[in-house]
Amino acid sequence: MVSTSNLPTLSPEGSLSSYLQEIRKFPMLEANEEYMLAKAWADREDSEAAHKMVTSHLRLVAKIAMGYRGYGLPVADLIAEGNVGMMQAVKKFDAEKGFRLATYAMWWIRAAIQEYILRSWSLVKIGTTAAQKKLFFNLRRLKGKISAVEEGDLRPENVTHIATELDVSEDDVVNMNRRMTSHDHSLNAPLKADMEGEWQDWLVDENPDQETALADDEELDQRRALLVNAMSDLNEREQHILSERRLADPAVTLEDLSRQYGVSRERIRQIEVRAFEKVQAAIRDKAFSSGLGNLDTHSIAHENT
Repeated sequence: MVSTSNLPTLSPEGSLSSYLQEIRKFPMLEANEEYMLAKAWADREDSEAAHKMVTSHLRLVAKIAMGYRGYGLPVADLIAEGNVGMMQAVKKFDAEKGFRLATYAMWWIRAAIQEYILRSWSLVKIGTTAAQKKLFFNLRRLKGKISAVEEGDLRPENVTHIATELDVSEDDVVNMNRRMTSHDHSLNAPLKADMEGEWQDWLVDENPDQETALADDEELDQRRALLVNAMSDLNEREQHILSERRLADPAVTLEDLSRQYGVSRERIRQIEVRAFEKVQAAIRDKAFSSGLGNLDTHSIAHENT
């Protein structure tokens, strides 16, 4: 399999522009070429084929990683984590499903980067549920959107707006905001001027045990497999529109897609909604037929699209 040692790297002190120039040297793959390389990897574990698939998507990794710069972490680390996610995507990619590697790889790249950010930010546990992660990765954006960038607690009307927008409780918004605005404290900083003790004295290791982590990983793999199969049931136009509207960052506008397809914005919206409903239905049917009815099939599509 491809090793990170065989990929171009961006050191913390390195030039981002030089790295971007270097990865642009790797050619993009045509659909047929990508299919043949994927088959070579799946059938013979051809490491050269896997390397070509990874390197042809390094620009995608960099683009996604740049979208997470607002979390105060080195872009070199974000790109490195994204590259690991890209390699995992190639390892598990099934070309027979009928969609392109980039569509599948986006989920793995984002997951790898987000997990790294969560690990890096966890002075206290940010949260592991899908709703908590969604809140963590959207709170900063929504605060900027409503110009609520001041330090300290959010105003009540802003809390209500964000909670409604993300479909979470107002208490979750308040607690997450307090954690995010206080994360820069030094572990050796005193709790209060008139108190003994440091922040690190109050930290508790809330990481799940090995068995819990393994179970979570297995469920995540099941969810990804269900979503991949569901996407393959869509036609090419539905796949493209759903990917552009739900997976692209930022999302492509209805206006842009309506011009591309020569139809109205309302027609594009209808196709998006119909495609999403198809994905939900396919996930639900496959989950129950496979004995996975305990999975939250409604949230699988939402989490990934």
